[in-house]
Amino acid sequence: MIGVLPSQRLRRMIAEGALRAEPAILPEQVQPASLDLRLGTQAYRVRASFLAGKGRTVAERLTEFEMHRIDLSDGAVLEKGCVYVIPLMERLHLPPDVAGVANAKSSTGRLDLLTRTITDGGVEFDRIAAGYHGPLYAEVCPRSFSVLVRPGMRLNQLRLRVGQSVLHDDELRALHANTPLVDGPALIADGLGFSVDLELGHHVGYRAKPHSGVIDLGRIAHYPAADFWEEVTTTNGQIILDPGAFYILVSREAVTIPPDQAAEMAPYLAMVGEFRVHYAGFFDPGFGHGVGSRGVLEVRCHEAPFVLEHGQVVGRLVYERMAEVPDVLYGAGIASNYQGQGLKLAKHFR
Repeated sequence: MIGVLPSQRLRRMIAEGALRAEPAILPEQVQPASLDLRLGTQAYRVRASFLAGKGRTVAERLTEFEMHRIDLSDGAVLEKGCVYVIPLMERLHLPPDVAGVANAKSSTGRLDLLTRTITDGGVEFDRIAAGYHGPLYAEVCPRSFSVLVRPGMRLNQLRLRVGQSVLHDDELRALHANTPLVDGPALIADGLGFSVDLELGHHVGYRAKPHSGVIDLGRIAHYPAADFWEEVTTTNGQIILDPGAFYILVSREAVTIPPDQAAEMAPYLAMVGEFRVHYAGFFDPGFGHGVGSRGVLEVRCHEAPFVLEHGQVVGRLVYERMAEVPDVLYGAGIASNYQGQGLKLAKHFR
C-alpha cells in the first residue's frame, strides 16, 4: 500500500504502539492525513538552530547549545528572535517501510512562527527516516511576534508515507481533466503552479507590525487584527516587498485537493526572486473540495526589495496519492478553520 497514510491508518498505528505519547494521543490530534504534535513541559533556549547529525542525539547536542531551561507548565513566553528546542509528547516506533515529513500547522505559519521538527540522528529538518525509533523535538523561533505557549499546544504536524507517490505532470494533467484542481487554466510544471492575487484597488494582504505585544496561542478570535497587522493595498496591481518584513497574501486561484490526494506547497523557482511563500505547507484531502479555497501565502523577502505583480507565479502544489481515502476529510465534520477561505489571518485574530 503506497502513499500517504490516512486517518484510519494513523489510529491503527496508535493502537499498535508505532505512534506513542505521554500523556496518550488524543482523538482530535488525528487529521485526515496527519497527526498533530504537542509541546512538552519544558523548553530549551539555545544559542543557535542545529541538527543532531548522524549517530548523535538531540539531547547530547543540547548540552552544547543550551543557554537555559524554561518550565512551560504554567505558560511561558517564547521571545521574538530567539531559538528554542522543545521536546514533544509524541515519540515514534515506525515500521521499516514508513517514513515521515513534518511541517508547521496553518495557524503557526500565519504567525510567522518558524517551527521545525528534529530527530535523533537527523540530518534534515522536518524529515523522519523510515523505521525511526525515538523522540521528537520542535525547534521554534518566533520571527514577528513573541508568543505565550503551554504544554499540549500543537504547532506542527506529522505526515507518514509508504514509498513515493508524487504525481508526475502527466498524471496531474489527467487528474485536473477529471477533477478540476483550480478554477481556471492549470499551469502544470513539476506540480501545479499558483499565482498571487494583487488585483488593482483591493485590500490584498497584511504586513506584520514590528513592535507588537505577546500573542497567547490559546486565545482564539481574541486579538484585534489592527494591533498586530497593517493592511496592504495596491493602486497599480503590484507591491514592493521589504527585506525582512513578513506578509500574508493570497493566491489568485481557488484550489481543490480531491479526497484521494494530499498536497504540499513548494517553491516555484529560485530564479524568479529571493522570497519564500510557504511556512505551513500541508493541504489535507478534501481541502477546498466542492467549495474552492484559496491558498494563503506566508511571504518573507530576502536580500533586496522585490516587486510582486498581480498574477505572478510564486509557488506550486505537489500532489501525492493517499494510500487510502481518509475516513474523515478536511472541512467535513471536523474543526477546519480555513475551509472555503480567502485572505485570512490566523485564528487568533478578529
